[in-house]
Amino acid sequence: MLNRTSTSIALASVALLVISAIAHPAAQPSRTLVAVLAHADDEGPIAPLLARYGREGVHTVMIVVSNGNAGAGQQGHIPRPDIALSRDELATARAEEARCAARALGMAPPIVLDFPDGRLGDYVGDRSLIYRVTDRLAQELQSLHPDVVITWGPDGGTGHPDHRIVSSVVTQLQRTGAAGVPERLFYMNLPVESMRAMNPQRGEPPLLMPQARYFTTRVPFAPEDLAAAKRSMACHGTQFTAEVIERVSSAAATAWNNVIPLIPAVAGPATNDVFR
Repeated sequence: MLNRTSTSIALASVALLVISAIAHPAAQPSRTLVAVLAHADDEGPIAPLLARYGREGVHTVMIVVSNGNAGAGQQGHIPRPDIALSRDELATARAEEARCAARALGMAPPIVLDFPDGRLGDYVGDRSLIYRVTDRLAQELQSLHPDVVITWGPDGGTGHPDHRIVSSVVTQLQRTGAAGVPERLFYMNLPVESMRAMNPQRGEPPLLMPQARYFTTRVPFAPEDLAAAKRSMACHGTQFTAEVIERVSSAAATAWNNVIPLIPAVAGPATNDVFR
């Protein structure tokens, strides 16, 4: 039988353990979020979300499928006159811009797969291309084994065929149960206000924006995340002029109103966190 002194020591030890547990809760399990993108500048529609989760300690990674060598961005509908890079030089520049954007958002270095820009759906020219894209994405996702994947929706955001191909392949992998591909898959979209600001002469293409009722996941972000998003957009000098960055950033901030809306690939209850 314990004497009174031993009992007091035992109780004190238990109390210290309880206090320590309260003061130092168990570390949250590591989480990984992967954004699967067609081009190096595609992180824009979810940039504040990526910054927020990176700031909170989530391992965030971008997979960029194409090498972006098909041409520099445009000022409205007019080709950029200030970019005179060869295709190889442009691919190198855009890979570095992706790395710059990842640093701005607090992400891991991006994974650039180097598939041909603007031709991911070229089945006639290269019938094996779509299968190579699928296999490579499957390999990368299996290696990363993310808890959450975000990619373009079937509309491709702007309707770009490369965006649509990437969306379809990622959805295919999720639905076929490919190793490492999680159930938690979300589709992002570019606000119509951003499309109008980027191309004021053209505006937004018709029949692209999903109905509001599908956006059941709405992730809030802080002002510092919005600032990081603007810095990441400024990394893409081959795509956006300083004037376009200011105009599009302002329009996006108003449209988002401190929340990034997403569409879950698998319907579920409304939530404000992609991890639950």
